[in-house]
Amino acid sequence: MAPPKNKLLEGPILRSLLALAIPIVAANVLQSGYQIIDAFWVGRLGGTAIAAVSLSFPVMFLTFAIGAGLSMAGSTLIAQYVGARNDRMVGHVAGQTIVMVVLISLVLGTIGYITAPALLQLIGVTPEVHDGALGFMRVSFVGLVFNFTFFVFQAIMRSLGRATLPVWIVGGTVLLNFGLDPLLIFGWGPVPAYGVMGAAIATLVTQAIAAIIGMVILRRGLHGVHVRRADLIPDFAYVKRAFFLGFPASIEMSARAAALMLMTFLITSFGTLTLAAYGVGSNIVGVVIIPAMGLSMAISALVGQNIGAGNIERAARIGRLGGLLGFASLSLLGLIVFLFPATIVAFFVPGDPAVIAAGADYLRIVSPAWGFLGLQFALTGVLRASGNMVMTMMLTLVSQWVLQFPLAYVLSKHTALGAQGIWWAFPVTNVLIALITIGVYAKGDWKKKRLLDEEEVLAGKVTDEVLTGERPR
Repeated sequence: MAPPKNKLLEGPILRSLLALAIPIVAANVLQSGYQIIDAFWVGRLGGTAIAAVSLSFPVMFLTFAIGAGLSMAGSTLIAQYVGARNDRMVGHVAGQTIVMVVLISLVLGTIGYITAPALLQLIGVTPEVHDGALGFMRVSFVGLVFNFTFFVFQAIMRSLGRATLPVWIVGGTVLLNFGLDPLLIFGWGPVPAYGVMGAAIATLVTQAIAAIIGMVILRRGLHGVHVRRADLIPDFAYVKRAFFLGFPASIEMSARAAALMLMTFLITSFGTLTLAAYGVGSNIVGVVIIPAMGLSMAISALVGQNIGAGNIERAARIGRLGGLLGFASLSLLGLIVFLFPATIVAFFVPGDPAVIAAGADYLRIVSPAWGFLGLQFALTGVLRASGNMVMTMMLTLVSQWVLQFPLAYVLSKHTALGAQGIWWAFPVTNVLIALITIGVYAKGDWKKKRLLDEEEVLAGKVTDEVLTGERPR
């Protein structure tokens, strides 16, 4: 019997893009629900509480980036074995990937918990923010193992083509988080009021539930993969190879997260109000970026399959249409936010006029350039799909470390703009890096590479060692 046709390689491009992007965006929206809900309830405590959460976000984003990057190694190999219909090795690779990220999360979580006070002192946090930030950050580090475990579960399900299952799990736990947040933040009856730390405790509990559900599914073999007990015994030859396979992706994500941390140092120097405005604004930006990220992932999957099939011109058309969609969709969102910034900020911090005014000022400056951010995300998806991983990493480094932070520092510290100089660095960087990315895309070198030519060789070496062990030299 002939294998079924791959609808991603033929037919209307827009239909294929939307068929991939909509489920991915839905999953990302639900995943961001934890941050939105925390911001909503913590905002009821005032600007100081928002500032405490804002300090923790860049640090946790850095550790999450490491986990997400490393989980890509497992998903690459799992996809290979799924294609080869080797169910036994799918389970083995899934189990070993879980072992790898759990070990790394325990190390990072322990280090983060111990060094949190020193890190806050290094940032220069004000006394009124310190206790809330410390409690929130330490609880978040404790929950790191559950975050990493669920990252792997999501990657496994995507590799199997069952991306909707994590959506249901995340949706249920987000609803639970919405109920737990006010209970643990403000207290009720015998439950004490934990303040800012209560939001972190609620997120820890719900993400632990999600991770446990994911592990039960994998252990029982309920959805296409069966992780047996033997698969969870560390196979250090695989763990070593998988680590280095996922390391480049972690570097790219970590570079972005580290730049965000450095930017927080600069923002903190302008006081709690500026930090609170940035905290609310960055939560809104995080929501806006979700469709851009979903579209980028869909473009990457669609372009990658077409390049692998030799459909280079169709891949180029996907890139052009994806770039147009990214620019148009985020420009529309930017226009809405530009017109109603104070209303949007007040939703998160209803009782603090100063934060509302400062946050609205931030959004008016950054929102007009969001279309360029969507364009850059879309074209980066094309480059990543073609195997130009170094180029995407370099674009990230240039964006965050060569353009954005130096520009923010100069404009805020050496001009009359003050804190607004930091805000202006974001749209200027978005426009410049989008133009650079367009130039790289238009040059067309990405058309000369095939992701499979490089990834299959690397994955083949890893899987060969998993199957046969190291050969003596």
